[in-house]
Formats: sequence, structure tokens, C-alpha cells
Amino acid sequence: MTALIHPLLLSGGSGTRLWPLSRKSFPKQFALVTGTESLFQAAARRLSGPGFAAPLVVTGNDFRFIVAEQLATLGIAPQAVLIEPEGRNTAPAVLAAALTLAKDDPDALLLVAPSDHVISGAAAFREAAQAAAARAQAGDLVTFGIPPTRPETGYGYLELAPDADAGAGVPQPLARFVEKPDAARAAEMLASGQYLWNAGIFLFTAAGLIRAFETHAPEVLEPVRRAVEGAAADLGFMRLAAGPWDAVPNISIDYAIMEKAPNLAVMVYADGWSDLGGWDAVWQESGPDAQGNVTSEHATAIGCERSLLRSESGRVELVGIGLKDLIAVATCDAVLVAHRSEAQKVKEAVEALKAKGASQATQFPHAHRPWGMFESLVTGPRFQVKRIVVKPGAVLSLQSHHHRSEHWIVVEGTAKVTIDGEVRLVTENQSVYIPLGAVHRMENPGKVPMVLIEVQTGSYLGEDDIIRYEDVYARGQGAKG
Repeated sequence: MTALIHPLLLSGGSGTRLWPLSRKSFPKQFALVTGTESLFQAAARRLSGPGFAAPLVVTGNDFRFIVAEQLATLGIAPQAVLIEPEGRNTAPAVLAAALTLAKDDPDALLLVAPSDHVISGAAAFREAAQAAAARAQAGDLVTFGIPPTRPETGYGYLELAPDADAGAGVPQPLARFVEKPDAARAAEMLASGQYLWNAGIFLFTAAGLIRAFETHAPEVLEPVRRAVEGAAADLGFMRLAAGPWDAVPNISIDYAIMEKAPNLAVMVYADGWSDLGGWDAVWQESGPDAQGNVTSEHATAIGCERSLLRSESGRVELVGIGLKDLIAVATCDAVLVAHRSEAQKVKEAVEALKAKGASQATQFPHAHRPWGMFESLVTGPRFQVKRIVVKPGAVLSLQSHHHRSEHWIVVEGTAKVTIDGEVRLVTENQSVYIPLGAVHRMENPGKVPMVLIEVQTGSYLGEDDIIRYEDVYARGQGAKG
């Protein structure tokens, strides 16, 4: 009988290739890139059901509440959410999950899946994972490969062994991992029929992976083991110990293990996959119309061909006229225009924006918080205007500021406001003043979202000008903690 498969959702990436929709502060796995669910939610739903245990998640500190909220929306309770002190690529993240799982069951099957991919046919993929389980239980490290449909230079490849049968429906012998090729080599590999795209999805037992690290990457194993042993519970999360984690190398599981291990096998999955590694992939996955165009609700194409026109803001209507093979993506604070063939260079654009100090490189005007969200509407040298939305029953930290005072005007719902120990209710069309240095808090005592406009004035308006005295979300000091 096949054991339960324990999904591991890797959710710490920054997703810069889908800028401006995806940024460091809110990467693509949590965004609505395709469909009505985030990519993270789609991955969690895909890897649930009979034969699958509750998921493990590895993510960063800034995303832990987003992970919890998006899983709760699906009615999925995670087995564990591990918080990395710093991102160290996939090898340490996967190993930390394996060590955590091995505490209770060393033979547990661990299915590693990036949370920002699109996979067609959720049931078909679950069947493929279960078909690969016996090979993983026997001690092999199983990777998943995708039959290539074009000479793609943005993916790594897997070379099938000479005796492999790609249509067998069970894991096949794997000769080796292959680095991302140039265009000529990619065309040769496509023509040969002996190569698959490396999907970055793996299945093995926890003990099997740990043995592989003992043999091939002990320099990764020891600090990760100490970080797991020193992990501390924090609300519903598990924080890996920061001290040992500082010594963890930054390395992918491909480099650390898969390119060295002899006990490899590959499960071929041919029912639809994309890593959405660029806007060209989003265009392809979104189902272009008869003219080859993909348009969002707030975008209009006139005389365009084979183009992606997408506006993420109801306040920005994007219109393209006579465009061919172009990508145009607009948010409320940034616009990307690129030829589809140059989609992979978006990362270069993000680096250029960082170099010039543009906040749009990494930050959105709106920010998600465990209590709700806020967006910056207007910013000047000594003032800022925000719209703040607080979820029903949510409460912000008890805090003060060194450098700014605030006016709050409630426009929807009712706010319960505390200022220097005095508590009052502020309803629609009422306002309240928070003097500089006052210890204050707001909460939403109602059953509908509460919305207010905040006007800040002062010499410094940064999010890190927060001194927290109490916080139900245990965020510590600083902008997010």
C-alpha cells in the first residue's frame, strides 16, 4: 500500500520576471496571475485529497501571514509552516522540511513542488505522483520531467537514459541533469527526443534525501540540522534558528544533490505544465484569442496581433493600437512594455530600477498585513495619505511614532481607537487626531471591513518608524517584524 504523500510548497521566491505584477513585497505565487486563485492556492488545492497529507510550507518572514490567510481561504490547515531567516535557495529549504518530517516518520514521502507553477489536470498530476511513489519508497530520488514542445533556453533539461520509455507511466532511468542550453543546443535536444524539461518537482522519502545530503552535501546538512533542532514556535509558525542558518550555503537542490546522486529516476508528466517564468509564458497560458491577443478587464486591443495587454488597476485603462508581438502590463504605479521575445529581460529592468533607487522595483503602493492592507494614495516631502482597510475583528499593534502625527477619518464601518489609554468609537464621517509620540491602536469591532483615510505629517514617514508595545501577531519591531 502506498504511503501518504506529504506535499512541500516552496513559497519564498521573489518572482521578478513577472514585474510589475510580481515584486519582492508580494511575489507572483501569491498574486492572481491566471484564474481566480493565486498560484500558491492552486498548488495547495492540486496537492490535496485522498492519498495526500496536509502540506508543509517553507516561506519567508514577510509572507507567513499571506500563506496562512490564503490556505485558510481554501479550508486547508498546513502540517507546518517553516520560516527561513533568510532565503538560501532550494536545497536548504527542502532539507529543512525533510528533517522536520523525519522526526515523526523517516520513511515519509515528500513531494517538493514550487508554488508558482501552472499544472493542467490536477487529478492527472496526483495520479502521476502516486505512480512514482513506489520508486521513491524503494530509495530513489524521483524528479518530474516535461516533454519539451519548443527549443526553450530558459529551462534546465533532463537526459533520459538510453533504455528509458517516456510513455511507460512509471518512473524511468535518468542519465543526467543538463544546464540551460543555448538556442542551437536546445534545438538539437528537442529533435533527439531524449530530453525533458526539468520541472523542479521531486519525490523521495525524508530519510532518502537526508542520506543524499550526508553523502553529497554535508556542508549543507549540518547547519540546516542545527537550525531545525533550534527552531521555535511562533504563533502557528515554526521559525528556523537564525544563528545556524547564517552558515547555510546558498545552493539549489539540483547543484547540491541531483547532479551528483546515482539513484535518480524521472517521472514523465505530459498533461500540461508551465513555470510562468515570464510574461510570454503568461500570454501562452492565458489562451490567446483568434488574433493571438490576451487582454484583461481594463485593457483594449485595437488592430493588435499576438500581444498581451493587461492592466491591474481599475483606475488605469490600457489601450493598444496596431501592436504586434508586444507585452504591455500596467499597475497603478508602473508600466512595462516589451517585445514578447525579450520577456526574459524583465529581471534586468528590475535591477536597473533598483540601481536608480526606484521603490517600484520591489515595493507596491499597497501592502498586505495580517490585519488587512493599506495603500499609499499621495506622498509629499512631509505628508502622506493612505487608505487603510482593517478586517472584521482584526486589531493593529499598540504603537507610537517618533517622527509623525496622524489624522484618521473613518469612511466605512466603525473603528475602536485607543490613544494614551483612552478608548473611543469612531464611526463613518468622524475623525480623530493622533499626536506625535502618543501610544495608540485601532481595531475593527464590527463584522464588515472597516476603511479609513490616514493623513500623516512629519519629518519622516517610513514604515519602520513604529515602536510596538503589544501585538497579537508577534511581529516584533520595525515595519513588519
